[in-house]
Amino acid sequence: MIEKSRPRIDKIAFVASQSEEAEAARQRLADTYGSFTPEEANVIVALGGDGFMLQTLHKYVNSNKPIYGMHRGTVGFLMNEFRVEGLLSRLEVAEISSMRPLIMEVTGLDGQKSEARAFNEVSLWRQTYQAAKLKISIDGVIRLPELACDGVIVSTPAGSTAYNLSAHGPIIPLGAPLVALTPISPFRPRRWRGALVPDRALFRIEVLEPEKRPVSAAADHSEIRDVQEVVVRQDRRAESLIMFDLDHNWEERILDEQFHY
Repeated sequence: MIEKSRPRIDKIAFVASQSEEAEAARQRLADTYGSFTPEEANVIVALGGDGFMLQTLHKYVNSNKPIYGMHRGTVGFLMNEFRVEGLLSRLEVAEISSMRPLIMEVTGLDGQKSEARAFNEVSLWRQTYQAAKLKISIDGVIRLPELACDGVIVSTPAGSTAYNLSAHGPIIPLGAPLVALTPISPFRPRRWRGALVPDRALFRIEVLEPEKRPVSAAADHSEIRDVQEVVVRQDRRAESLIMFDLDHNWEERILDEQFHY
C-alpha cells in the first residue's frame, strides 16, 4: 500500500449499498454537499459495509478516483465513521493510499480458463464432505506436495483481518510487501499453520483428486466451482485508491485489532 499524492476534492459522488440505512445516508449527504456522478467526480464516498466497499474498489479500479468509505453496514474495517457534518474537511486531510489486488487465474475441470481480482483474498475450499487435497508451489518450487484440509486462503494485507484472521492467519500491516498463505482446518500436515510470502510471489495450487474431492475457488465475491488449478499473483496493472481519517487510519486499526481482548 503506497501513499499517493492528493488530487482535487471538489466534486463528490455518493454511492450506497442497497440497505435503507445506506440509501438514507446517501440522500442526506447529497442534499448537504451536492452530488456528481462517479464519472464526473474526483472523489467517491461509499456508504455501506466492507462488502460494499470491496465492490466499489473493484468497480473503480484504475479510475484514479480515491474512495472514502463511511460505515452504514454490518462490518466496517475498511470504513470511516459516518458523520454528515465536517465531511469536506475530513476529505481534505484524509490519507490516500494505493491498493493492488491479487489476480486469480483458474483452470476448471472442463479445461476452461477464467480469472478474477481480489482486494481481500483468494480462497479455495472443499465442495463436499471429503477433505480437499492440494499441492502448493511458490515461484515454481513445490512447498507442500499434499495438504489435506478444508481449504486455503491467499490474503492481501487488507484482507488479513477478514476471512484470514478467522482462520487464525496473521494480521499484516498495509505497508508490508507480504501476503498470507493460511490453511483452513488443516488435517495433514497437522502442524502446518501457514506462511508469510513476498507479495511478488506466484502461487500455483493444484487440486489433487479433483473429481473425488471437488474444490471451489473465490476471489472476493467471484466464485468458480470444480477447479483443477489456481494460479495467484499480484496484479501490477491494477490499482484502487482508498482514504482513511487521520485519527483512525489503517495502521491504528491494525494495532487495535492485535491488542483487542
